Amino acid sequence: MAFKVYTKTGDKGTTALFGGARVPKNHIRIESYGTVDELNSYIGLIRDSLSDEQLKIVLKEIQDRLFTLGAILATDPSKKNVKTPDLKDEDVSYLESEIDQMEEKLEPLKSFILPGGHPTVSFCHIARCVCRRAERMCVALNENELVLPVVMQYLNRLSDYLFVLGRFVAKKLDAEEVCWLPRQ
Repeated sequence: MAFKVYTKTGDKGTTALFGGARVPKNHIRIESYGTVDELNSYIGLIRDSLSDEQLKIVLKEIQDRLFTLGAILATDPSKKNVKTPDLKDEDVSYLESEIDQMEEKLEPLKSFILPGGHPTVSFCHIARCVCRRAERMCVALNENELVLPVVMQYLNRLSDYLFVLGRFVAKKLDAEEVCWLPRQ
């Protein structure tokens, strides 16, 4: 049986979490996983902009983990019997390993980098900013409702990955990396 895209259950400004609880669509939990969804879309844009098959594989893995992360955030924390996919410490380690591999091929960073130089590099920086926003929203949500520490760790490391990915892609595309030089 196919599901309809529209349910009409949200027409009055509420939505259901996994587990059944209804919350306002502007609830911080909804904003959190909505921002993760936005991030996932930008990562898809980056993946579609690349020709490097290995990077595409890594980005697909990240997109899969972001769906997992979104499912965790979309679950009513008071419902202990709702099964969600799991995010693991190994997923954070995977990002760290990918960062390390890219950094081995880059010049050491000596100043802040201005976003830009090539559209794909810019997409990486936009995704990094959205990732940081998702992390901030999860931190805010955690002030009132438990957010698994691995969720915030993953988002934190992912923003680092996206920054390094921008630098790595700039190098692969021979795009100029513009350093920020503050006025003296």
